[in-house]
Amino acid sequence: MRPHDEPKGWGALQPPPGYYSADGRPPDETQRALILDWAVNQRIASGWRVESRSGTQAVMVRGHPLNHVLHAILMVLTCFLWGGVWLVLAVTNKVERVSLTVDARGTIVSVNGP
Repeated sequence: MRPHDEPKGWGALQPPPGYYSADGRPPDETQRALILDWAVNQRIASGWRVESRSGTQAVMVRGHPLNHVLHAILMVLTCFLWGGVWLVLAVTNKVERVSLTVDARGTIVSVNGP
């Protein structure tokens, strides 16, 4: 999937009201962790999985790497007929990574990775 294939309304990925202080103060560490939990849960609902997580940052990944050893063995066992399938899978297989960070103001910053 391309990075812009997110469900409608998820572009900004900001949590609903109630995650921030009522008096306008910047969120503390606990509130920032709750905001990140909310953002991670939104991504998990659309098929992402958590690769790593710290207090205010999470790296999410979607897709699986291709097992080239398995495909090479299959290609040899099928007298090179599996090579076409392997080529199609190698071209179309994508692994996407995104880093979600909650800054000091409680804003979720999303950075796409390789």
